[in-house]
Amino acid sequence: MTLPSPAPIRQRLNPDERRQQILVCAQKLFSERAYEDVSATDIAASAGVARGLINHYFGNKRELYLEVIKVSSTVSKVAVATLPMGSLEERIDLAVAWFLDSLEKSGGMWLSFGGGLGRDPDLEKILIAAENESIELLIEACGLSGRTAGLEQIRAMFRVYAQLARSGAREWLLRKTLTRPQVHALLASTLRVIAEEAVAAI
Repeated sequence: MTLPSPAPIRQRLNPDERRQQILVCAQKLFSERAYEDVSATDIAASAGVARGLINHYFGNKRELYLEVIKVSSTVSKVAVATLPMGSLEERIDLAVAWFLDSLEKSGGMWLSFGGGLGRDPDLEKILIAAENESIELLIEACGLSGRTAGLEQIRAMFRVYAQLARSGAREWLLRKTLTRPQVHALLASTLRVIAEEAVAAI
């Protein structure tokens, strides 16, 4: 006779901790399954909370999904702030490693955002804002944040780089045509060229 699985043990957490717990469980489920295959009940069960807490903290599944996208698609300010004061090459190498680590942990979720929401205007706003914020943090990581001359051109170069990063990650995680070391070398070397040569040419 097979015994039923024990229900998750509910912990006493403060509101911020409980919200974060739900968010982490939602990230995991959305990284494993398509948007339409994950229900609010699934997320509540994974987090060990009542279904009503999903609505309490996030409104509904769509709002929770949008929050997952916002968190998962933005470069971490903490990651950039904790980069060591080493050479540009060392900082770029660590920044790229952090980026690939975060992609690996999310199962490549960042690469397929929006599958269940189509051309949702709120989703578009989140992705644009996330890309803009990530670009500013990348500029900071490369030691270029103090520049004022040619700043818009620098941002444009980093927008192009963001597309390369996305394409490289797809080849690695989705198509399996490149290995992680190959993608790391491609992204790190390109970022060094942008920081050392392309920006100097402005």
